Parts: sequence; structure tokens; C-alpha cells
Amino acid sequence: MPLQWLFLSMKNILLKALACAALLTCTMPADAQKKKAALPDPKEVGLATISRSTAESIIEFLACDELEGRESGYNGANIASRYIASELKKMGIQPLLKEGYYQPFSAYSPDRQTRKRFEVHPDSISKMMGGVHRKLNMRNVLGMIPGERSNEYVIVGAHFDHLGLDTALDGDQIYNGADDNASGVSAVLQIAKAFLASGKKPMRNVIFAFWDGEERGLLGSKYFTQNCPFIGQVKSYLNFDMIGRNNKPEDPSYMVYFYTASHPAFGDWLKDDIAHYGLNLNPSYRAWDNPVGGSDNASFALKNIPILWYHTDANPDYHAPGDHADRLNWEKVVEITKASYLNAWNMANVEEY
Repeated sequence: MPLQWLFLSMKNILLKALACAALLTCTMPADAQKKKAALPDPKEVGLATISRSTAESIIEFLACDELEGRESGYNGANIASRYIASELKKMGIQPLLKEGYYQPFSAYSPDRQTRKRFEVHPDSISKMMGGVHRKLNMRNVLGMIPGERSNEYVIVGAHFDHLGLDTALDGDQIYNGADDNASGVSAVLQIAKAFLASGKKPMRNVIFAFWDGEERGLLGSKYFTQNCPFIGQVKSYLNFDMIGRNNKPEDPSYMVYFYTASHPAFGDWLKDDIAHYGLNLNPSYRAWDNPVGGSDNASFALKNIPILWYHTDANPDYHAPGDHADRLNWEKVVEITKASYLNAWNMANVEEY
């Protein structure tokens, strides 16, 4: 081959290579955009982790006979709180308090004959100290995912205690509390796991709270709100108390959704997510001007903190020994957990509501 032809051939090859390189360089941004668009939504990554099997494993443990009804101040509740703390630690959820996951507190009441409830407020306690009184030691379990804004908080919570056992009962003597409220605890733990799985740091700090002493008068949530140094920076509170039974057997997807009436966005969130994700839920939307009754939501409403509360209404086994795990509607537990995770995502990340 003549030398000039060889030179021209090599020149053509070089020009083609340069053209290909230029073409690749021009298309890189578009390809990168396509790749970015193909990445999954972090919120939906978390949503996909919520499962029936996880709900079953949590509820069946908390509602087993060996925990003897998880009565606050007794061994069953202490085992339950240790289990919850171990689950948070296993996930990688950090403790809220520098001392660890537990927030210990004591509750007092006069002698049994007065039939007065236990109290955690310092003024009430001081009045009892001079006479005969009872004392129970309890503990909340508190974990947190830090947010971008260190001075703003949202809280997702449920009580883990129940009514214990009654040895005078003829027959089943244990108040297992599967629906009330092992079901709510399972939702909070799954939501915590979903937030972590999303891989996205929330805008606000998200606290995962498990209250002791609810059945004795909302004691754990009262103690928390009375002693929380940043209570004025809590933007909203999401509560669970009984999310697994069918109050209306003819409509197994029925549930009740309480929320603070001054925040209509809370109602819109659930309606939009049911439609968008095809959740099998039929909510009774109940906007409440001042939601200071029913459950631990009251402790926050009294501090003027907007609340959301999932509930499935009373059932024949409410506060009875028949509240067993095998009587739960597992699909409903999972669907409510998914819906409330989406609520919590908005609570933590929506700029204003």
C-alpha cells in the first residue's frame, strides 16, 4: 500500500473515532438523566418493606402468654420494652436520649382503697408523698432518625402496655392485648424500618415512641410531654391504638381516622394515598376540633400539637382475655401501616401543613 494511502486511511479511522467520542460525550447527559429518572422513589422503597410476616412476628411475640399481658410496672411490660429497644438497635435507629432507649419514670397513687389512678405530675405526686401511697416504675422506649432540620420534630407513637392477668378469672386469665396494642407497636416498628430503607434523610427529626402506662391513664405520654425540652418544636404526632380488628364484619376494610380539624391536609393525604396506591381501606374520616380523649393523642393535643390517630373501633374482645393474635385482620394491619407510613413521610418532609 502506498504511504500516502496508509496515511489517509489512518486519518479516516482517527476522525471516525473522534466523531464517536464526541457523540458519546453529547449523549452522556441525556443517558444520565434517563438513569436518574429510572431510580426508584425513596418513599416507595420504604413502602415496599412493610409486610404481613413482620407484623405477625412482632404481634405474636408481644401478645404471647409468656408476657402475661404486659401490665405496666411488672415483668411482662419490662420484657416488651426490652424487645422493642432491641428491635430499634438491630435496625440502627439511634436512641433519642443520651442515656439510651429507655425513659424511666415512676407513677404514684394513694392506697388501693381510694381507687384513685396513678399520677406522674409532680404536683400530684407531692401531695401523696406524706401518706400511704403506691409506686410503680415504668419506662418509655424512644428512638429517633435525625433530620436535616435539627430543631423540628414529628413523633410516631403507640403504647405497648396492656392489662396483665387476673388469677381470679375462671378460664383464660391473660389479657394478651394483640389488637390493644401490639398491633400499634408493630406499625411503629415497621414505619421506622421503612424510613431507614428509603435511604433518604428526612427534613425533620422523626421520633419513634413506645409508651408505657397508657392503660393506667396515658402515663408514659403524659410524662414525656411534661418533661420534653423541645415540646414546642414538635410539629405533629401520629398515634396508633388498636388497628387490627373488624368492628363491622360486613366491611372488613373499615377503620377510623381521627385528626385535628384545623389541619385538613391530614384528611387529604389519606384520601390521595388510598387512591394513588390502591390501599384496601374504607376510612371513617373524623376531624376533631380538640382531640383530647381516647388514647395517647390526648397528651399531645393538650399541648396544641396536631394529631393523627388510626383506630378500628371497639370489638367484643376489647379489654378482655380474648384479644388474641389469631383474631386479627392481618391485611388491615398491613394496609393501615402502609397508609400511616405515607402520612409520616409527609409529616416529616412536607414544608407546611
